[in-house]
Amino acid sequence: MGRLVGTVYGTVAYVLFLGTFLYAIGFVGNRFVPKGIDSGDEGALVPSLLVNLGLLCVFALQHNVMARPWFKSAWTKIVPTQVERSTFVLFTNAALALMYWQWRPATGVIWQVENNVLSTALIALSLLGWGVVLWATFLIDHFDLFGMRQVVLWNGYTKPRFEESSLYRHTRHPLYLGFLIAFWATPAMTAGHLFFALVTTAFIMWSIQLEERDLSKAHVEYRAYQKRVPMLLPLGRKSPE
Repeated sequence: MGRLVGTVYGTVAYVLFLGTFLYAIGFVGNRFVPKGIDSGDEGALVPSLLVNLGLLCVFALQHNVMARPWFKSAWTKIVPTQVERSTFVLFTNAALALMYWQWRPATGVIWQVENNVLSTALIALSLLGWGVVLWATFLIDHFDLFGMRQVVLWNGYTKPRFEESSLYRHTRHPLYLGFLIAFWATPAMTAGHLFFALVTTAFIMWSIQLEERDLSKAHVEYRAYQKRVPMLLPLGRKSPE
């Protein structure tokens, strides 16, 4: 019964993730969703940015605190180990939904690309970034990352082995690189979008430092990987010594 309930729970969390991920594409691009990053009634700039900063901090803290080994160790004394990741995904969904709902637009134009070809190219580049994000999740086991393997395999679950393949041969964090491309590549950059891109970039850099510290402690071989493969920009790969 516990396994059945856990599987249903994990599946619901995963389906909600798919919805929030797809909504994120429309939210950042101001397309196909009820409320985009520049949608809604615009208020005073400073209060709007403070609200937005609070929303982004909620997501950043939830994401980085719940992903730390010390938190997982304490958390799994409360929730079953098999649903720990699904619970993380569920809280992430809630933090994103809150941001979509309460985001305050700031529509002052920072740049606007008028050339149709260049504008289309930037939109395509942003979509490419989202594609890289999704691709990267499958390279590190998409269903494990979002908790489905854990609830389906239950007591037979084992952690997947990291394999240095494809994108991970050229950058240690292709998923984060994809997000950066998706957030910055836009033909119409407003003050609100710029604020979003700047804060999320800072969050990504913070997340990388925390993740790399944990991975270096957990896997001795990761230190050699750090020396060999660039952190974000795929500007060259060093040969193994």
